[in-house]
Amino acid sequence: MKNYSLTLCLEINNTSYIFFVTQNDDKNNFKIVYSLETPLIGIENNRITDLEKIFDVIKKNVYIAEQKLNCTFKEVVLILDNFNPSFVNLTGYKKLNGSQILRENITYILNTLKSCVDETELKKTVLHIFNSKFSLDNKKIKNLPIGLFGDFYSHELSFTLINTNDYKNLKQIFDKSNLKIKKILLKSFILGVYLSDDNPDIDTFFHIEIRENNSKIIFFENNSLKFSQEFNFGSNIIIKDISKITALEKNVVKEILNNNDFNDSSTNEEIINKEIFRDSSNRKIKKKIIYEIILARVEEISNIIIFKNINLKHYLNSGKVMFFQLNDKLQFKSLSEVYKNIFSINTNIDLKFLNEMPDDIKLSKVNKLVHYGWEKEAIPIAQSKKSVITRLFEAIFG
Repeated sequence: MKNYSLTLCLEINNTSYIFFVTQNDDKNNFKIVYSLETPLIGIENNRITDLEKIFDVIKKNVYIAEQKLNCTFKEVVLILDNFNPSFVNLTGYKKLNGSQILRENITYILNTLKSCVDETELKKTVLHIFNSKFSLDNKKIKNLPIGLFGDFYSHELSFTLINTNDYKNLKQIFDKSNLKIKKILLKSFILGVYLSDDNPDIDTFFHIEIRENNSKIIFFENNSLKFSQEFNFGSNIIIKDISKITALEKNVVKEILNNNDFNDSSTNEEIINKEIFRDSSNRKIKKKIIYEIILARVEEISNIIIFKNINLKHYLNSGKVMFFQLNDKLQFKSLSEVYKNIFSINTNIDLKFLNEMPDDIKLSKVNKLVHYGWEKEAIPIAQSKKSVITRLFEAIFG
């Protein structure tokens, strides 16, 4: 008879709470055995505004899951898709003068950098720490270089943080629900792990996601999360502008975009199918006009998110691959082509389009991170077979 364990996961995103329960057996087989999505309440503009409403949602839906699966949950894994994370990248140095790099040298660097973050980011709580870069005698090296001889060693760490008050509020809610927070994972981190695993030859990349009402960019360097930023606009600004300029209702604009092909080869002679204008069969709109509005807004979106984003100016030359995701019911055929044209003009980054990460893949990565850690995490999750890095960082941080 197989033994198995159940893990409760809760994703909090911009629109909903999603409760998942995953099952692992003693042969490391993994599957989702329960899922339920319910509308987001008690959180506005990425900040907790009503503790009781959130508590009621969690209490009710955890109880439903427990009754269905005939179990009791004591822990929860949180997946956060918002809460405005911040990022700090620091580098520590050690003069070696021809001696070996010792574990104590690494310990000193890590303790020093962690203390710097604790002392300067007083209102933030660290969620993730990544070993982003190692360099020995000004040459980059891939793995932690304990035992190697050299003259000068540098070690860069990347810290991911959230507002401490948000963390305290979350902890308060789950304490009241008799649930211990086992692990908090940013969805951006999970997505980066998924893309890294799926593209083993690519360890540095951008990912842009355009939704209907918001957008997000993340940057992964050397398989480490270095940056993410969310924007309060998406494809809705394209629809809004077309509606304003053409005096058409937004639902009509969506229908036009979903049923017509717009590209730079459109001519002034091409007319939108008149059947779309139910109230006025004599109405005519040229495709070229619609295309020019789309082009202007896509260029604006791209500039704000990446090309003229001052937060990314140090990273633009590092990432050669851009994974691009259009998560919206507005999937008109030529939108991807418009983005390709904009990117080909502004950069030599390789643009790769992909679909939304499926729930089973997302949860398999969560399972991996919770039980086995990530190779670039400076504080890996405890596991049965502990690596040198795991033992080292457990000794440092407990």
